Amino acid sequence: MTYRIAIFGSSGYAGGELIRLVDGHPDLDVAYLGAHTAAGRSLGSVHPHLRDGDRMLGPNDPASSPPIDLAFLALPHGASAEPAMALLDRGTKVVDLGSDFRLDTESRYEEAYGVPHPYPEQLGRWVYGLPELHRDAIATTDRVASPGCYPTSAILPLAPLIARGLIEPTGIVVDSMSGVSGAGRGVSAALQFGAVDESAKAYKVLKHRHQPEMGRALDDVSASPVNLIFTPHLVPMQRGILTTIYASASGDVTGDDVATALDDAYSDEPFVAIVEGSPETRWVVGSNRALISVHFDGRSGTAVLVSAIDNLIKGASGQAVQAANIMLGLAETAGLPMEGWMP
Repeated sequence: MTYRIAIFGSSGYAGGELIRLVDGHPDLDVAYLGAHTAAGRSLGSVHPHLRDGDRMLGPNDPASSPPIDLAFLALPHGASAEPAMALLDRGTKVVDLGSDFRLDTESRYEEAYGVPHPYPEQLGRWVYGLPELHRDAIATTDRVASPGCYPTSAILPLAPLIARGLIEPTGIVVDSMSGVSGAGRGVSAALQFGAVDESAKAYKVLKHRHQPEMGRALDDVSASPVNLIFTPHLVPMQRGILTTIYASASGDVTGDDVATALDDAYSDEPFVAIVEGSPETRWVVGSNRALISVHFDGRSGTAVLVSAIDNLIKGASGQAVQAANIMLGLAETAGLPMEGWMP
């Protein structure tokens, strides 16, 4: 059976990757492409690297799409809520790549975004779409809030250790480096070549909205509230995230205990691997994989975790397709790249 798919926000980077992945998927077919300012233009005019460029982009309006089985919303923050509710009312399954439904309470949402949520009763109803943690819930829902890229890179290494009580839930430090595609396709002076090349910078220090998202997801597996500090850095590369995490071990926990917990958690996962040394972003770019390495400083009792993902695949479009596969009862790995494209 082939499922009919709509992609709203198809002119952006994540939208383009969704089109590429769905076009190559054995069980999914693109039935509608929605866009904002690019509505009325051809696909090839905004994504010349994609095939069938004569396909036309319609508006980001569910009323304009034909009957579909599942919709991906690759829209900016604040733009997903209305189309999401309209699609659900039509009986359409929804995977939202934006941040509108990732948080679980009104208070957490208002703390992160400074405004009330338009549908507060929906917060907590959407399944947080990290398949490695919530596969069973994803399989039985019609609405998934796909995780952000930075949270994906931090939650995967931390969750098994927090769940087993191997690290302290407070004082965790998350440092991440991302390529410029993580900021989206919009034009700004801070993202021009001259501002990015030969430079690296921290940004939104103590203010990035992915920090409360990390807290929400890790609170779900922790016996006590998780407290962490997250600092993102922009580095001069197109795509990829490298995250380094520092966490204090609990009691007499050893490096072997930490490594064993991660091996146990991910030994059967198709897209997560524990590796020796330190992973590099070029190893995962173009794939839906997350590579994690474990290091332990016995002198200070500190676990150092390093993870690498492609921010546009495992951190966005690939993870969304992974969740859609589960929602539709398909093979979880269907249509998803397992290898990176750089040596």
